[in-house]
Amino acid sequence: MEFHKKLQELRKERGLTQEELAEALYVSRTAISKWESGRGYPSIDSLKDISGYFSVTIDELLSSDKLLSIAEKENKTNLQNICNILFGMIDVCSIMLIVLPLYPNMVNEYIYSVNLWAYAQATKLNYLLFWTLYTSLIILGIIKLLLSKFRNEKYHPAITGISMILGIVLVLFLAVTREAYAVVVAFLLLLLKGILLLKYSK
Repeated sequence: MEFHKKLQELRKERGLTQEELAEALYVSRTAISKWESGRGYPSIDSLKDISGYFSVTIDELLSSDKLLSIAEKENKTNLQNICNILFGMIDVCSIMLIVLPLYPNMVNEYIYSVNLWAYAQATKLNYLLFWTLYTSLIILGIIKLLLSKFRNEKYHPAITGISMILGIVLVLFLAVTREAYAVVVAFLLLLLKGILLLKYSK
C-alpha cells in the first residue's frame, strides 16, 4: 500500500481529523493534507513521529527504496543549507575590509596602515564606493543567513548571484585603486565563495 493511503487508513482507524493528527505530530494541517494526497513525503524525523504515534514500523509505512530516496533528498537539502550559511558568513566577514588596517595613510612622510574609518588618502568618490560595496556584501550575507534560518530556498540563487557579481566588482575596483592589502582579503573571500559554489554544484 502506498504511503499516502496507509497514512489515511491509520488516521481514520484512530478517528482523527487531519487537524488533530497535525497537532499530535506538531506539524501543519497543510503538511498532513499534502502527505495524504500523495503530493509529498514527510522528513525522516516526521516519519519517526508517525511510526511512534501509530505504533508501526517505518518499513510498514514506506518501501526501503522510497525511504532511501527521502533520506538522500533530506541530506542534499541539509548540505545546501550548510553551504548557504557558510556563504552568508563569508559575506558578513566583508566587515574585515572596514575594521582591519588594510589602507595606507601617509603622515609626516611615514606610511601607516589604517582601517577604513581613518583612511584619508582616498578620493571622496572612492571612499563612497568602498563603503557602498562593503556594506552591500555585509547586508547580502545577513539576508542569506536569515533565509537559511527560516529555510526559505526561493531567493537563495538570486542572492548568491548578486553576491558573486559584487565580489568580482569589488576585487577589480580594489585592484584598479591599488589597495594591495584590501584586494588580497577581498579576493580570498571571493575565492572561498567560489569553492563553496563548486562543492555544492557537484
